[in-house]
Amino acid sequence: MNLSRTARTALWAMLAAGLGVVYVPLLIVMLNSFNTDRTFAWPPSGFTVRWWEAAWNSTGVRDALWTSVQAGAGATVIALVLGTMVAFAIQRYDFFGKNAVSLLVLLPIALPGIVTGIALNNAFRAVLSPFGVSLGLFTVIVGHATFCVVTVYNNVLARLRRTGTSLEEASADLGADTFTTFRLVTFPMMRSALLAGGLLAFALSFDEIIVTTFTAGAGVRTLPLWIFENLFRPNQAPVVNVVAAALIVASVVPIYLAQRLSGGDAGVR
Repeated sequence: MNLSRTARTALWAMLAAGLGVVYVPLLIVMLNSFNTDRTFAWPPSGFTVRWWEAAWNSTGVRDALWTSVQAGAGATVIALVLGTMVAFAIQRYDFFGKNAVSLLVLLPIALPGIVTGIALNNAFRAVLSPFGVSLGLFTVIVGHATFCVVTVYNNVLARLRRTGTSLEEASADLGADTFTTFRLVTFPMMRSALLAGGLLAFALSFDEIIVTTFTAGAGVRTLPLWIFENLFRPNQAPVVNVVAAALIVASVVPIYLAQRLSGGDAGVR
């Protein structure tokens, strides 16, 4: 379809405006993390790294970072196991309620976070409290895993549909058992899909705040929760900008790597 020069210009302008709305505020946050002015006067009168030093030396920031890493790693492991198992069941087997199971797996990512958070909070209090298990890091990991499973499931399911079963059937015909076929044939074909799904799951968990608010309990603070709690404290404003800037980078890197890994799917036959 050929477009006139005016139409192309209009489309490029709309694209630039859309990207500007998303990325200009992020750029401002990055610049303000180096702003010498504590009140973030614009344009910056100078640049400094002292706020980054203050953030690095903050015990609260380091503790929140470690909590976020633990929660992200735990949720990613659960998502990799459950997401892979469900993807294999949906793709390789026919059973009653197959479409319903697929819908139930995908539903948590579509539900509003506040609904998921309230539901998980009520469930944890009703089910775990009688056994002496209170809200904490474990419940945060479980809460994050509910939506992280979707990213792994989608990646593995797409890879399984693309590769088919011919190589596995050939391996079985040559005498390999189920576990040998999985180790030497199936797993190498889906390795990059698992890595991409795991990176996306970790990124989702690392910057999640709504579900975390309802499942963390007292004493558990992830990095996004720390930012929210200190956002309106004037003395902490520069450090909050530094942490926000670091969080942007920490979220972009795994997503970029996952996109690069997923981009190789086109070459799989």
